[in-house]
Amino acid sequence: MTKAELIDQIAEDAGIKKTQAADALNSFMETVTGALKKKDGKVTLVGFGTFSKIRRKARKGRNPQTGDPIKIKACNVVKFRPGKKLREAV
Repeated sequence: MTKAELIDQIAEDAGIKKTQAADALNSFMETVTGALKKKDGKVTLVGFGTFSKIRRKARKGRNPQTGDPIKIKACNVVKFRPGKKLREAV
């Protein structure tokens, strides 16, 4: 499902205009992004799941084409853990 398809579905389910659905979805994404940028960023939607930020340590890797060793920098990564209702539905 694409973002446009999601907006169409939200508009249909909520009985609102597509522009309003797009604004709501964009607001949701910006809010989640802003919350995850914080030091202990975490967003929990009961029944759906939890978005959290974890720090990956720097590590050594290997270039798959040449086999040469490379250094991979430390970085923040977003992790999603599904809630009970979502796990049962899928």
